[in-house]
Order: sequence, then structure tokens, then C-alpha cells
Amino acid sequence: MTRNWFQPIIPLLITLLIFGMFSASSLTVALAQQPTNVPSSGMFITVITDEPQINIRMGPSSSVYPIVGTLVTGSTAPALGRSQGGDWIQIEFPGAPNNKGWVYSPLVQVSPGALQIVEPPPTPVQPATSTVDPTLAAQFNIAPTSTRLPTFTPPPSLTQPAYVQPNSTSEESVPLGVIILAFAVLGLIGLPLSLIRR
Repeated sequence: MTRNWFQPIIPLLITLLIFGMFSASSLTVALAQQPTNVPSSGMFITVITDEPQINIRMGPSSSVYPIVGTLVTGSTAPALGRSQGGDWIQIEFPGAPNNKGWVYSPLVQVSPGALQIVEPPPTPVQPATSTVDPTLAAQFNIAPTSTRLPTFTPPPSLTQPAYVQPNSTSEESVPLGVIILAFAVLGLIGLPLSLIRR
């Protein structure tokens, strides 16, 4: 009996579950960022890069000018002009010096129209140039001397030493062998005498 009670409820639960899944997906609200700084008239840029945001610089160079802000992908800003080569776009950006900033043009899409060429602002800091320390460079400056450099001088000739024979005119000496033999004979004579004396 309990089995019969659940049978009509199971299809109803399945229907509610399927209906709930479809209605939940249609009720999902996507919270997307609304375009910012949309100009009322004139040209504008839209950020189209794959990155989450792009940098806004003080001038048209990534190595000379500092970053003054960022724009997220999809946002817009009024376009004011372009650099001489067209690689950078000047935009209106509150918070930057003179409320103007520069973005790299391959990262944005410009609305149809022609932008005028704008002179870049003066560089805040000159780019670093490699310099040599004057103290270090002075160590390698060799001043020419007025004296001649030494030339090769051959060494003095070598003389070979010669063996000089000793003079035979000096006093006759007793050969060492004779002295040794004399002591040996004395020892042989002394040995029997010491044995007899005992």
C-alpha cells in the first residue's frame, strides 16, 4: 500500500525538477559592466583586447611616460586625437594630468571618423642613457710618455767554469788507506793480548 502512494508523486517530482532547472537558467541575471564615459557626440574608443584591462599612459610611449590609469575590456572613452604615427590614441580620462591620457591603438577600436594629430606632452623624465663613470674612464686613459721604451739588451756571455787540478807540489800526506790498515793491525794484536790477560 505504501508503494502505491509514491507512484503518482514520482512523475510530479520529476516534472517540477525539470521545470525548476529551465526556469532557474532563464532567471539568471548577468551582471556586466556598463560602458563608461560614453561620449554624447564625437569619436570614441572601445577596449577590445583579450586582457582584462589596458594601461592609460601620460603620453604616447610605454617606455618614457608613466601609467596614469587603466580601462577594463569593453569600456569606452572619448577619443581626442592620435599620435604622429597613429600608434597611440589620446583619450579623455578624468584623473590624469589635464584629464587626458594615451592608449595603445592595437588594443582599442576607434569609432568611424578621422582623428587629428596631437602633439605629445613633454616627457616627465628623460629616458635613461648609459653613461661611463669619469673616474673609472680616467684609469684607462694612458698618456704617451716622452721617454723611449726599453729595448732588448742581450745578456752577458756566459763563461764555462774549468776544473783546476790541485798542485802536486804540496806536502806529501799519508794515504788514508794506510792509516786504516795500521789501526786494523793494532786491533788484531790487541785482541789476543786482551784474551790472554783475562
